[in-house]
Amino acid sequence: MSNPKVDLMDAISMLAREKDIDEEILVDTIEDALKVAYRRGNRQGNSATQNLAVRLTRKDGARVYLRKVVAEEVDEPEMQISLEDALEIRPDFHIGDIVEIDVTPDNFGRVAAQTAKQMLVQRIREAERGKIYDEYIEKENEILTAIVQRVEPKAVYVELGRTEGIMESNEFMPREEYREGDHIKVYVLKVRRSGSEFSRSPQVYVSRIHPGLVKRLFEMEVPEIATGVVQIRSIAREPGSRTKIAVYSMDPMIDPVGACVGPRGSRVEKVVSELKNEKIDIIKWSPDPAEFVANALNPAHVVSVFISEDEKICRVVVPDMQLSLAIGKEGQNARLAAKLTGWKIDIKSQTQVEELLREQGYEATAQIRDETDPGYELE
Repeated sequence: MSNPKVDLMDAISMLAREKDIDEEILVDTIEDALKVAYRRGNRQGNSATQNLAVRLTRKDGARVYLRKVVAEEVDEPEMQISLEDALEIRPDFHIGDIVEIDVTPDNFGRVAAQTAKQMLVQRIREAERGKIYDEYIEKENEILTAIVQRVEPKAVYVELGRTEGIMESNEFMPREEYREGDHIKVYVLKVRRSGSEFSRSPQVYVSRIHPGLVKRLFEMEVPEIATGVVQIRSIAREPGSRTKIAVYSMDPMIDPVGACVGPRGSRVEKVVSELKNEKIDIIKWSPDPAEFVANALNPAHVVSVFISEDEKICRVVVPDMQLSLAIGKEGQNARLAAKLTGWKIDIKSQTQVEELLREQGYEATAQIRDETDPGYELE
């Protein structure tokens, strides 16, 4: 006949392996459950049972001990034991020592087992949720492939593997439609330990509009970015419409723009496809603000740039015929360039500048764009 004490410990070991949970955590869980069970069944109230110790071993099974302090005079019998009584238990006790008195009831096993089972199931669930949280918290600011599960007006719920993700309506790509079963790339914004009072599972919030999504997509498609040879210095994005990305090469022999474009545009086309044909301008980053601003206004040709450090403004001169191109539809090109560079940009045509110079005698140092770097625009 098998020993129930050993069977219990074997079951704990097997469960720990099956759920990939630390065995000590499970033992602690059962000991806590046994303590709760004892207190519920004890009619003396909490005062007599608040200093409990419960231990679970292969040799003795589950045992409950009442802990008391050895005292010269016993003022609180529930908390203290006289030295004389303590010496009867063990001859080497001294004042101030802790005595553990076995108070395990005869019928404790059956009641304790039921309570332990309930708490054990709860703790296993908590441990599994904790593991899922630990797994996904490391994926914040990363990109994941998601499967659309449920589409609602205010949110899209997606499957991320071991847990569910939620994309709120303000993280939708404009004009993008989501259908159940769709596979989409999403950017992990944040991870919470529990979603709501109805769902205790870790909740992962994702986005399709965050600039980080573009960055991670390029890291996936461009080996030079993944290895750090080419760096993404800044991104300005108007989701669903246009993105500008500034890149820089740590190796002078590698063209950062060409690396991101790829052979026949293959690399950038994959990113554009994932973003549902969002246009992408890849421009070369420069530490010189005048050159950087000129590059950022691609596809427009820039004649010269005047820097006003005090006002943090770049005054840009473009050919008369390219003024509307530099500004862009509804100001988008200029707006994205300003966001990308961090500079306020005032764009004037050559004719407008000539008139201003005649009227005001405007003086500044013109810095001409490097014409060997035209940048890239995917139409």
